[in-house]
Amino acid sequence: MNSVNVRALLVRGMLAGLAAGVIAFVFAYLVGEGPVDAAIAFESANAHHEAGGEELVSRTVQSTAGLATGVLVFGVAIGGIAALAFCFALGRIGRFGARATAGLTALAGFLLVYLVPILKYPANPPAVGNPDTIGKRTILFVGMIALSVLLGIAAVLLGRRLAPAWGNWNASITAGVAFVAAIAVAMVVLPHGDNTPKGFPANDLWEFRMASIGIQAVLWAAFGLLFGFLAERVLEPQAARGRVSTLAA
Repeated sequence: MNSVNVRALLVRGMLAGLAAGVIAFVFAYLVGEGPVDAAIAFESANAHHEAGGEELVSRTVQSTAGLATGVLVFGVAIGGIAALAFCFALGRIGRFGARATAGLTALAGFLLVYLVPILKYPANPPAVGNPDTIGKRTILFVGMIALSVLLGIAAVLLGRRLAPAWGNWNASITAGVAFVAAIAVAMVVLPHGDNTPKGFPANDLWEFRMASIGIQAVLWAAFGLLFGFLAERVLEPQAARGRVSTLAA
């Protein structure tokens, strides 16, 4: 793939990530803010604050401008990174077109960057947990992301190496089993990172974690669909025009 196409796909990946971030922000605002408010109420009821403390950023700003900024920046970032991963994967993981490769890239991103790491280190509401352990928990979570991505890449390389002798199906199954086994060992060996306070409502925690997974699922799904459409117009313009003509008819 030439540098012009890579640059064009990178720009479109970031635009798709931005649009996906807008969709994810709407979902986060409607679904995720309730559990966060419940967590803040729990902290306020159980914490002992010093008199005279002032809130630097209001809750209204946090739940609107702050949330939007975080989600949109994340969307643009993962859009650019996923676009580069798409460029590497195209033609190397099977005879898939631009849309299918974009969908598979988004699915892999969701699984490796979020879902697998979150199984080991579940998300907690921002107001919950010991602030003294934030640094440690962040390092553990980022380390789990890196390990998940590296093991995912290793599984793809293993599948490609075994495919000529074992066939695509058997090679893919073997690589998938190897990935799951390696992740299982990592989850057992790595230290525990959850520090949810005693007495925190289990229902609120469950709703927050489900909302967190939902936000990421919406973000990655929207990115896969949008970027697949944009990438097809760059790489397969005739096929893209044919789809548009069919829809118009």
